[in-house]
Amino acid sequence: MQTPAGSVRPDEIARFDALAARWWDKSGPMRPLHMMNPVRATWILDRIAKRYGQATGVRLLDIGCGAGLLSETLAKAACDVLGLDAAPEPIAAARAHAAAQGLAVTYRAGTAEELLAEGRTFQVVTALEVIEHVADPAVFVTTLAGLLEPGGLLFVSTLNRTPRAYLTAKLGAEYLLRLLPAGTHDWRQFVTPSELGGHCRAAGLRLADLAGLSFDPLSLKFRVSRDTGVNYIAMATA
Repeated sequence: MQTPAGSVRPDEIARFDALAARWWDKSGPMRPLHMMNPVRATWILDRIAKRYGQATGVRLLDIGCGAGLLSETLAKAACDVLGLDAAPEPIAAARAHAAAQGLAVTYRAGTAEELLAEGRTFQVVTALEVIEHVADPAVFVTTLAGLLEPGGLLFVSTLNRTPRAYLTAKLGAEYLLRLLPAGTHDWRQFVTPSELGGHCRAAGLRLADLAGLSFDPLSLKFRVSRDTGVNYIAMATA
């Protein structure tokens, strides 16, 4: 998964490289991401539309894009998407899948810091399920802020560091239900909403919206809720 150069964790890059071939398998190790993707993408697109009037042509950077689950969804909504990931194997899988779908999505293997050094900026930056995998979340958010245009939108989703998140997202998902490969998450790296808000303020951003992403075990679907105790998604403005 993507991190800025100062926060890159080689062990995480190797982990996600190894999963690249099965990224688009809805019953495989990325099954939870497939389940979360529709509700997260809708939440993001609704707020893009409120900010810019429409999604068409909005320049969007999807950091930690993996093999392109979110990138493809946003491209289908007519966003101008650049998918970025530090792990090269998922990027190769993303390019192949987009080509097979006939989708115009640009992908790049590299880091957010490289884009920042190039002076690139975007109207929207997304970093979903990434911040819990970086070495320094504060540095990561500062880098994301530098990639935003004035008035731009940053979307971050992650896991809250609560006992319930440990039980459900760590023990339950990885060891009981086997929805994720064991070792995918380190509960100590989970980020609370207040910590995320602090990182945003330090980077000159304002945390403007926050919602929980709750899993319904009966329908096997995620939904937006007020419960941020396990999964949540946030929007910050530049």
